[in-house]
Amino acid sequence: MAGERLLDVKNLEVSFYTYAGKVHAVRGVSFHVNRGETLAIVGESGCGKTVSVQSTIKLIPMPPGKIEGGTVLFDGKDLTAMSDRDLQSVRGAEIGVIFQDPMTSLNPTMTVGRQITEGLIKHQRLSAQEAKRRAIEMLSLVEIPNPKERFRQYPHQFSGGMRQRVMIAIALSCNPKLLIADEPTTGLDVTIQAQILDLMKSLQTKLDTSIILITHDLGVVSKLADRIVVMYAGKVAEAGTSEDIFYNALHPYTQALLKSVPRLHEETKRELLAIPGTPPDLFVPPKGCAFAPRCSYAMRVCLDHQPGDFAAGGSHTVACWLMDPRAAHVRERHAGRAEDAGARGGAS
Repeated sequence: MAGERLLDVKNLEVSFYTYAGKVHAVRGVSFHVNRGETLAIVGESGCGKTVSVQSTIKLIPMPPGKIEGGTVLFDGKDLTAMSDRDLQSVRGAEIGVIFQDPMTSLNPTMTVGRQITEGLIKHQRLSAQEAKRRAIEMLSLVEIPNPKERFRQYPHQFSGGMRQRVMIAIALSCNPKLLIADEPTTGLDVTIQAQILDLMKSLQTKLDTSIILITHDLGVVSKLADRIVVMYAGKVAEAGTSEDIFYNALHPYTQALLKSVPRLHEETKRELLAIPGTPPDLFVPPKGCAFAPRCSYAMRVCLDHQPGDFAAGGSHTVACWLMDPRAAHVRERHAGRAEDAGARGGAS
């Protein structure tokens, strides 16, 4: 049923224990995915987006990783309370994963056909012959030409785009309820990226699968996502619908990300802006807002206290002290600057 929550993550805490100390990689992250929708999780490299999502099905190495708090409810089941053995019946069968680099995810010593049939035999209890027929159907579904011949070939005999199609076929072969796509178009040229995204959208409609899209590319997000979660330094900075994020971004970090992306439809040329500074050291997380040292609107409270999630209408939430009623005068100045930048073609 559309709108019903399929995955509900609350206050997830994940750390990595290294020789140099404890890395607080994910710090109280909450998000949800509804049935049949696409949720995009975006942010700079190292912001915790991949760790947050992979931790939901315990794909992070443990040790050094450790899930230190939070709940993960998937289709009514608490995944954090499941043993690794029980989770094996969820991974692949109910939750499929497309990893970032298909060449390192696919086994170079096995044919792609065998790699698809493995999951079908394990999770669907199909015979070898039935699994082969289903695997060829999946190769055809992801628009790989000559699927019967390709079934017998090895990953090195496929181009980068075709290997990613094979990964999609493997992830969707058992008709999962949720598909996790971790940077699925990284390393592909622009034309192939568009084809992969169109394919994922088409397959989502056909199979009624929910998708979590992990990416740093806002161009990818605009094409596919229904809702967007923006992460920074292991926390959620802003969350809302695609329209909220692209047309009414309120967190300075989200606005900075948007200003760093070229827009082909704009008539006037504008300078692409880089975000000054670097993300914080998560060995010693800041006591205040993690973005404050890089933010031109930072106030004293930003340095000393972490902001809560402020409601901005509908499902739109913003973790920024600018949204506090007591910061109205700063917010007005902030909005004025954004309008000025927009007039110059620099803001959305």
